[in-house]
Amino acid sequence: MSTLEKDPPERVCGEEAHDRPELVPPREVPLGGPRAMRVRRTLPARGRTMVGAWCFVDHYGPDDVADTGGMVVPPHPHTALQTVSWLFQGEIEHRDSTGVHAMVVPGELNLMTAGHGVCHSEVSTSSTTVLHGVQLWTALPAEHADVEASFVHHVPGPVEVDGAVASVFLGKLGLAGTRAVSPVTTYSPLLGAEIVLHPHASLVLDLDPTFEHGVLLDRGEVRVADEDVPTAHLLHLPPGRDTLELAAGADGARVVLLGGTPFGEEIVMWWNFVGRNHDDVVEAREQWQAELGHAEDGRFGAVDYPGDSLPAPALPHVRLRPRG
Repeated sequence: MSTLEKDPPERVCGEEAHDRPELVPPREVPLGGPRAMRVRRTLPARGRTMVGAWCFVDHYGPDDVADTGGMVVPPHPHTALQTVSWLFQGEIEHRDSTGVHAMVVPGELNLMTAGHGVCHSEVSTSSTTVLHGVQLWTALPAEHADVEASFVHHVPGPVEVDGAVASVFLGKLGLAGTRAVSPVTTYSPLLGAEIVLHPHASLVLDLDPTFEHGVLLDRGEVRVADEDVPTAHLLHLPPGRDTLELAAGADGARVVLLGGTPFGEEIVMWWNFVGRNHDDVVEAREQWQAELGHAEDGRFGAVDYPGDSLPAPALPHVRLRPRG
């Protein structure tokens, strides 16, 4: 997914350190034109830009496609990150410059590694009436920032425990004496899971204490670490916990659990690029503007798409630096 913002903020990520749970509220961002669907973005945010290597969290829907037109994101570029697509409802058609044509459907992971450079498009299908899900990015460590672009599809088997169902799409998670493991390779230690809690159910998770974690509430009510998490908010939990209890309210709850070791590297995020510094982003933007998704032998490659690619916004008139 592209950020699509006409004046995207520049951010240096990976600097925060907190020793208490921290609630991160979402901000609404339109995904496209005046009738566009809106997404709720919790990462990056002022004061909290990452959870482990997770550097971008968009939560959207349930979105009535008849009202908004759904998701229509033309070809756009990425560098030095991975995109993680996870749906609750609907269907999205994905095409990228590695030659992949795939469908994003509920309960199935689509993970695209940008590495040195890739471009892709995302369009909700004509059969989709409601669109609901999350779009996530993870930053690649410096030693892997220029890997070859690739795509992985994985269907995690739901794990049913007393009062809950968990689907672990990245990493591993212990719950109620059971360990769920995803076979998908990641470039830094990561955890990604959808957990659905029945009404009034509680579930104790076994965590890696070296990880920091984020709990995003999609629907229902949930209490985590003595905090009531509002819908669409992200609760950040610093490293040090080896267990965590999730307690649902009368309507149950669905959460997305993210985790990873603190990233330990400073990165600059601007528009759809991750770089180590200002110059990395400037170079990527210039190359994308020269190609605009139609140069098969270029850095970003080409996508089979019946329309124009997204041009990059203008860079600010100062070197990219942190805000807030």
